[in-house]
Amino acid sequence: MNENTSSKRTISPGKKREDGRLDGLMRPQQLDEFTGQERLKANLSILIEAAKARQESLDHVLFHGPPGLGKTTLAHVVANEMNVNIRITAGPAIERAGDLAAILTNMRAGDILFIDEVHRLGRAVEEILYPAMEDFVLDIVVGKGPGAKNVRLKLPKFTVIGATTRLALLTAPLRARFGALYRMDFYEQAAIESIVTRGAGILQVPIEPAGATEIALRSRGTPRVALRLLRRVRDYAEVRATGEITEETAVAALNLLEIDELGLDDLDRRVLSAIIEKFGGGPVGLDTIGASISEESDTIMDVVEPYLLQLGFLERTARGRVATPHAYAHLDVPLPQHHAVAKPNQPSLFTAASEPDEDEE
Repeated sequence: MNENTSSKRTISPGKKREDGRLDGLMRPQQLDEFTGQERLKANLSILIEAAKARQESLDHVLFHGPPGLGKTTLAHVVANEMNVNIRITAGPAIERAGDLAAILTNMRAGDILFIDEVHRLGRAVEEILYPAMEDFVLDIVVGKGPGAKNVRLKLPKFTVIGATTRLALLTAPLRARFGALYRMDFYEQAAIESIVTRGAGILQVPIEPAGATEIALRSRGTPRVALRLLRRVRDYAEVRATGEITEETAVAALNLLEIDELGLDDLDRRVLSAIIEKFGGGPVGLDTIGASISEESDTIMDVVEPYLLQLGFLERTARGRVATPHAYAHLDVPLPQHHAVAKPNQPSLFTAASEPDEDEE
């Protein structure tokens, strides 16, 4: 993925350096403080209460879904609910099997090991993790050549919480080791408004309900994006307005950032415009779209496409991506003839021909 392009976008769901300073301040600490994902929370609360009642360590948990939805936050919430320590790492950070062995040997009973982007673990590291998750043992080879010996170390019962944005890239053996798999979906409008209002209270900035609604509308259903937009609107309100986030202030600030009422930014509109204007609405492949706008195809697939699919602006077909009539309407482009709706009285190809009338006989 083109990291430079993704990091420059205000509405990028990926974590930025500026987000880290306030993540701890705005992060919910308990499950009842976590807004949204109601079905996931209900299932997770049952899992936690059952483990606490049996005085056992929690089963291994995997959170998957688009970035910015709160997978890391939920891992911290689970640790707080279980009243245990949490150790945080990432798949790319564990380069050698020895790195993982060092982490595991320092785990205590009941502790949680949170692995972000778990699908990016190396194969050698995964082989060490399999017996550790299943049998709570660590197999280490000591020495080399004919004198090498296999040493098995017992580990305390701990919990692995994995997070991934690409579930399909997770190997089947690793996925099977997780006892509970939870998908995180984009948030509803009301949930995002509640998150924005709570964030404004933590930042001690006055906000009107209409201002929170406007920010939520353009946040793409992603809490991380909503809180980032809140900070940008707060800056605008303090410099160009009275300091209070009103609807007018939010609209002016977000328009200045070129984020429209549906949360689309310049890159989203460039992708849609390329499909419509350069390729007749599609179908067209991702590589071709990326080349036409000088962007990486991975950036389009991982960052741009999911939200456009959610809005119904794009369709995935076997031949490529196709712009829908909703995309034409949003960009105010006339719908071409091949998108015209068939007449109601036009017979289908698979509809049997009707019997002729008696008069025609």
